[in-house]
Formats: sequence, C-alpha cells, structure tokens
Amino acid sequence: MTIDPTQKLNEDWPKLLALLPPGWEAKAKELGALKFGRRFSGPESLLRTLLMYMSADCSMVETVERARTGKLLELSDVGLLKRVNKSGAWLGWITEQLIQQSPVAAMQCPALLGRRILAADGSVVMEPGAVTSTWRLHYTMDISTLRCCEVQVTPSKTGESLTRFSVQQGDVFIADRGFANRRGVNHVLNAGGDILVRMNLSSLPLSDEQGSPFEQLARLRTLQPGQTGEWAAVMKGSKGDIAVRVCAYRKTDEQRSQSECKLKRVGQKKQKQLKPETMEAAGYVVLVTTLDCLDTQEVLALYRHRWQVELAFKRMKSLLGLSHLRKKNPEGAKAWLQGKLLVACLIERLIAAGEHFSPIEGDETEKGSAATPLSLA
Repeated sequence: MTIDPTQKLNEDWPKLLALLPPGWEAKAKELGALKFGRRFSGPESLLRTLLMYMSADCSMVETVERARTGKLLELSDVGLLKRVNKSGAWLGWITEQLIQQSPVAAMQCPALLGRRILAADGSVVMEPGAVTSTWRLHYTMDISTLRCCEVQVTPSKTGESLTRFSVQQGDVFIADRGFANRRGVNHVLNAGGDILVRMNLSSLPLSDEQGSPFEQLARLRTLQPGQTGEWAAVMKGSKGDIAVRVCAYRKTDEQRSQSECKLKRVGQKKQKQLKPETMEAAGYVVLVTTLDCLDTQEVLALYRHRWQVELAFKRMKSLLGLSHLRKKNPEGAKAWLQGKLLVACLIERLIAAGEHFSPIEGDETEKGSAATPLSLA
C-alpha cells in the first residue's frame, strides 16, 4: 500500500528539527548553500523551503508563493533555483549523518575499508505534464551513506552503462543486469576499479580457464536449492584477458516460483515469448566480480546490501513521487535527488519514532487563524 506523506508529516516543524544532526546549520554556509543567503533568515528557513519544494513536487513559482505565505523568504523563483543548485552538498551531508545515526546496522565489510562502494542504477522519469517517460536518471550512490556521488540526465531511450560514470582508483561498482556488458565493465577496470554485477545468460560473454565458452546453466544445475557456488572464468578486456569469479545462489522452490511468475508477467506485458533457458535462469542469482578479497558468501551479501538500497530507493519513489523530474542539468538534478533522499530519510525516522509533522505550521498561528498548513508532500 502506498504511503501518503501528507498523512505522515502532519504536525509541526520542531519535531523534524529534533531529528537533524548537530552542526547542520553551520554546514549550510560551509558547504555553500547559504553563500548568497541574504534573503533567507538563516539555515532553518532555507531548509524548510527546500524540503517543501523537494517533497511537494510543485513548481519553483508555487514554492516561492508558499514560502512567502509562511514568511520564510523574500526571493524570486530564479533565486530559489540557484539555491537548489547550490544545496546538494549540504543536503547530502545531512542525509549521511542521519544514516550514520540510524539504528539499522551499517554494512560491515572490513576487506573493502577505505574504498568507495557505489551502487549504480537508473530510473525513468518524466517532466511534469508528460504522459510518457521523457528522461532517464543515471546515478551512483555510496551504499553506506546514501550520498549521491554522480547524476546524469539523458533522454529516456539512452541505455544504462557504467561508462557514464567517473571512476576513482579503488572504487567498487555494484550494479544489476542492465549494466553487465563488456564495455562498461572495462571502463571501470581500466580506471583501477572493481565490479560486482548481476549477469544474465548472454550480456557478458565469458570463457572458462581453457578458453571454451563458459556454460552457465550447466554449472548452475549442479547446485541444490538454497546452495551457493563459485567458478573461475575469464572475460575479454581491452588490455587482455581478465580473471573473474562467477558466484551464484540457487533459489528455494518458493523463491523460484515467485521469480518465474514475475518473469511471466513481464513477458506478457511486453508480448514476448520467453525461452525455456530464460525461465530456468530465473531460479538463480548469478553475479560476476573482479573482487578477490571476499569469499562467495561475502560477495552475495554485498550484492544483497545493494539490493536493500535499491528497495529503499523504490520506496522513496513511492513516497515522494520521484517519477517527475524538475531539474535536468547535472548540478540541479543531483541536488534534487539528494533532497528527495533526505526527505525519505526524515519520513522513515518520523515513522519509526511515531512522530509526524507539517513544515510550515511552526509559529503556532499567531493570529489564531485556521490557516491550512503547507505539508511537505
């Protein structure tokens, strides 16, 4: 069931402020969000306005009008646009602090200590008023902090690829099957990174150590339900052969049945006849990685952690209407996405604490009027 943020954020602003990490106000100036903040009374009014914009999915003009009604700012919609673009780092810092304070256990992976572990993903989004998908949002996110590292916006027909992202030495990219292609993997490896991607039967051709084609299904069939396995394989790299590991998990009968039903629904929707091999492969989770510092169980656990991030992102889309993109330039899109992540974190913290709030009902309506509060969503 879809959660209505308006119902969850229906009391007062001070309860939200109590959730924010120490030092959040000072960070606004330090990270550039309030560099030209003369028209805001301070970090609180800026944050309140940004959250109103990020969560309500309204236009700049409407946000400015609402904020003026609440006496939060005296700023044009163009001025607010500049503040949004400059606030990404600040919103990201607040989100990261909230994640670190979360009671949910963080991912523990000592073997990868000091390395960025990035979930790469994409999401089809629309401009307000559009009836079909108009843009694709490509992004990488640090899975331990939910800090958005890189965002690109392209036409919706543009495919997913790891080549779209910058790579630093030691980065570990975790991605789903849409990113499992030789060109994207080589892009990461050539820059000194490692990959952990889910693969299907044909997107990433591999060979065994003798040079013969890697027969994936034949090996997978040796596993029992609930069992894991690993095999050495070789991938053609731009600079020669690359040793990789294929790690797999055979789903239980119940899990396999659920996956097959889902696959059939997708096939019916796309009016495609599914091959028997495709149906059989749905009974497994198959990963390929260049990491050599983790055992099979740790590789699968790391991918599962990425999957949890994906579920959180999908839940955030449901909560906040992420299907409608307001910003298409990279700087603005990154700030917009980071703001959405922050609001999602706050909502979940409030739900967990049994608290709710409304963003503009802060001054207990001095004149005693029954003004309608402006909700964050």
